[in-house]
Amino acid sequence: MGRLRLSWEKIVEENLQGATVRSAPGLTHVIAVINVAVMIVAVVALLVLPFGRPAEREARPVQKETPPPRSRVQAPPAVKATPEWAREVGANELGLVPVIMYHRILRKRIANIDRTPGQLRAELENLAKGGYVPVTAAEFAAGKIDIPAGAHPVVLTFDDGNPSHFALGADGLPVPDTAVRIILEVAQRYPAFRPVATFWVNRDPFGSPDRPGQRAAVQWLTHHGFEVANHTYGHPDLRRLTKKRVSEAIVRQQRLLKSLGAPPSKTFALPYGSRPRKRSVSHEGSWDGTKYHFDAVFLAGAEPSVSPYAKSFDRFDIPRIQSNGKKGECRKWCSQHWLEWLDAHPRERYTSDGDPGHISMPQRFRGKIQAKLGRLTVVY
Repeated sequence: MGRLRLSWEKIVEENLQGATVRSAPGLTHVIAVINVAVMIVAVVALLVLPFGRPAEREARPVQKETPPPRSRVQAPPAVKATPEWAREVGANELGLVPVIMYHRILRKRIANIDRTPGQLRAELENLAKGGYVPVTAAEFAAGKIDIPAGAHPVVLTFDDGNPSHFALGADGLPVPDTAVRIILEVAQRYPAFRPVATFWVNRDPFGSPDRPGQRAAVQWLTHHGFEVANHTYGHPDLRRLTKKRVSEAIVRQQRLLKSLGAPPSKTFALPYGSRPRKRSVSHEGSWDGTKYHFDAVFLAGAEPSVSPYAKSFDRFDIPRIQSNGKKGECRKWCSQHWLEWLDAHPRERYTSDGDPGHISMPQRFRGKIQAKLGRLTVVY
């Protein structure tokens, strides 16, 4: 069993390292091989991985897989987008993208923004069935969206680095009902669902009381394809701080993440979604001799983002959608509403052409693309 588990982890690692998003056009010829590896991972993991105690497995029986009912996802091999192909798969890479914001994942919710493991699992499975494929916040902001034709990108983001997001058990695997474990379980059931997410963390990443534990958590996540990035050291309301104090809060966290072995943060999430009075200090500045720069800044609400290829895309003002139902203020602003709206308006959401070297769109979106990307455009 131990050898099988090690083999499973090695295959997952190799798959994640190979599944780079929207990179150079030459990458597409390996996607078919990666998909085969993902299917092998799913089969082996279901046979040998001890996910939960017997009672838990009985409570969540594995159901027979059915094709996604609301998408036209077409698996590789590599494609080169043409107007005819783009029309066939309904490509619109100038469409809207849901960037979903999560906080604590608790069996019993305390605050309105909390979600239960069951609610998170249900939402992720709904996304998988609908043809959504996760990309990290950094990949999205950089326009590195390399997903199958007919699929839709989604960005899963988790704020604050709560213990409910990630912890390793004695078996060396993510603890059941943590966000990471749930993401991996959904990816096993739906192999097209890429198991990645972004975690914006504060001074005690994932609740670990000591630096070695924090380092182990951060390095496990980044090694397995997840993004771990800056959410300030103490989670202050940046609008209430001076420019110097804003920079201090960011730099202290930047230094901490560096000491834990995390790559330099390319993205930043505003605590409470609150902008500093001087907007630019949220993405560039210095304190105590240390400089920082972020490629993108994310808000706390409350609608889908425009495509990163759109003229109107503001990389320092990217909206997110709170994960929640449709009660109260969430009736028109949270994830259930927006995902249902995107399902009902498929022509408005981002749908991939499967070709990372081109950007496909219907004729009516032609004037909305950034001028510098015009030579990559496929219009139908």
